[in-house]
Amino acid sequence: MTQPGTVRVCPLADLPRGEALRVDEVDPPIAVFHTDDGEVFAIDDTCTHQDASLSEGWLEGCAVECPLHASTFDLRTGEVDAPPAKVGVRAHRAEVVDGEIVVTLSTEPPRLPPGVLRGPVGR
Repeated sequence: MTQPGTVRVCPLADLPRGEALRVDEVDPPIAVFHTDDGEVFAIDDTCTHQDASLSEGWLEGCAVECPLHASTFDLRTGEVDAPPAKVGVRAHRAEVVDGEIVVTLSTEPPRLPPGVLRGPVGR
């Protein structure tokens, strides 16, 4: 049974290493990453600079580069490493439980770009 504040994402086998998955069942959406090293991470999916899906970005090690303007976010902390974004995204706890990726959502308020309201962005 899933605890409040947790999301069962998918079986780990369904998310290949080096890939990401957008989860729209939460508000705002999150991005779940399976690194080449086999680790799983989850952050808010929307770049804090402009409305871009980080799950569509480029994964390198424990960082993702935004596909729109190349800001880089640390998957472990959500902190931004490169401009133009100036604010990091929320990081969520991701783990594998019985072969399935489970994310415990952060209780911090989301950090969305100017003009973006909470809720699915229609992707």
